[in-house]
Parts: sequence; C-alpha cells; structure tokens
Amino acid sequence: MTPTARRAGPEDVSELVRLYRLLEKEQTAIKPMWSLADGLPEPVEESLARLTTAADSIVVVGEIDSVPLGFSWARHEDLLPQAEGSTVGSIRLIYTEDDARGVGVGHEMVTLAMDWLRNQGVRLFDAYVSPGHRLAKNFFEAHGISARLIVMHHDDSDD
Repeated sequence: MTPTARRAGPEDVSELVRLYRLLEKEQTAIKPMWSLADGLPEPVEESLARLTTAADSIVVVGEIDSVPLGFSWARHEDLLPQAEGSTVGSIRLIYTEDDARGVGVGHEMVTLAMDWLRNQGVRLFDAYVSPGHRLAKNFFEAHGISARLIVMHHDDSDD
C-alpha cells in the first residue's frame, strides 16, 4: 500500500476525466466560478489529451497498488520580459480522492511534477489553491510553497 506517482499518457485520459470531474465538483462547491475561470476548457477529454503530450506540461497520476486515486497538472509559465526568460513552474491542478488523502498520494504527485520542472531548469514554483480550501493550502505550505498573490473577485449577479 505504498503511494506512487507516474507520468500520465494518452491512455489515461478516461481515468483523468473521472478524477477531473470529482475535482470540479469539489471546487465549484467552494467557488462556483471555478469551472468557468480556473478549470480546463471543455471538452475536458480533449484538453486532458492535449496536456498529456504537451512539451511544457506534465500530468501525473497518483496511485496505490496501481489504482489511480489522484492526478495533478503542472506546467511552465512565462514571467514578464524583465525576468530575462525565466519561467515559473505552476502546479495548476491537483486532486486526490477523499479516501486517499493524508497517505502520501499528493506528496508523490507534487514531488514528481516539481522534479520534472527542476530537471528543465525551473527554480521558481507556484501552486493554485482556491480560497477556503484550507487543506490544500496546508498541503502546499508543507511543501515549502506559500502565497504570493491573492486574486479578489466580485460577481454583480450575486446582488
């Protein structure tokens, strides 16, 4: 029952879609706008298929006993021109099923993604966390990632 992580490939897309839909449900309960601004473009199947082969991204599957229980997506993001070509490695999405939380699946996924980015020369890292998702915030802080920006939002249709 040791957690492991591996790079996802096109053959994993159906399982990635299943996990993504669980992430989407969890995130939209916290922040209803998540699927419109922070998730993946629909159709999600095509987005995930593209990401599994993109040169600037890594999609990771977290497993226990070869059973997929989570996934993450990280990519290179350009900084401003004054950064002289430096990029930041951004962990854009991460999800672990409830029963697999706190046992190391997320840790294995983040470690693999950050190692992949480091091997490409990345030395700066971001992780995207929804407001109110305290467990995710604590998880990333335990991995040495802290907040550098908070995006505030207002929706007039809520009035």
